[in-house]
Amino acid sequence: MLRRPGATDYSGYAGGDTRRGSQRAPVAWNPGRPAREKRGKQVVSNGRPGGGLRERKKAKTRAAIQREALRLFREQGYAATTVEQIAAEAEVSPSTFFRYFSTKEDVVLYDDLDPIMFAAFEAQPAELGPIQALRAAMRESLATLPAEELAQMQERSELMLAVPDLRRRMLDQFTEAIQLLAELIARRIGRPADDFAVRTWAGAVVGAVIAVMYATRDTPAADLPELFDAALAQLEAGLPR
Repeated sequence: MLRRPGATDYSGYAGGDTRRGSQRAPVAWNPGRPAREKRGKQVVSNGRPGGGLRERKKAKTRAAIQREALRLFREQGYAATTVEQIAAEAEVSPSTFFRYFSTKEDVVLYDDLDPIMFAAFEAQPAELGPIQALRAAMRESLATLPAEELAQMQERSELMLAVPDLRRRMLDQFTEAIQLLAELIARRIGRPADDFAVRTWAGAVVGAVIAVMYATRDTPAADLPELFDAALAQLEAGLPR
């Protein structure tokens, strides 16, 4: 598993982005959350792009845009990087960029691991408790990722904590994640998704994810899969006395 030798310093670009690169796609084009609706159909059990040639090409283009964007953010700062620069480095047009990501923020926030992890959770044996099932699903999902993608996950996490615009968007995503997790656990244990205990559990899991994000920021060489498992194990054990 990945062990990063040092932290990336994002302190120089924690300010808001007022540059041209932060613009949204034209109002007439409203894709919603890019690539989210069908992305669960575009992966197979090992986490790699599935489907036909068209889907594989789209996944390759999306990955290239995200990879080049992260490189530019690392080299010149998030606020200083424009959509036009990202598109040029990924060898696509700005309009193509907007077909995959509706804003510059989305190129950092996008993560195609979610549908893999959720599917793995639902596939766990019924006799496993919720946390046990989630730990197993997380281990299986992260095991599919090569070191490069784990490194990108950590880098995106650092950016989300450092850049105010990204932190605000991240909060929106966490709110959605609580609802998605509540629905998953509700199906598993036979309770309604709006059950207070179910929502509390889902919120606690998201809190564990946030703890991992801070841990990897503070200790970049930490093993990300091990941290996720340790956080969920702590949640399962409860607070130390």
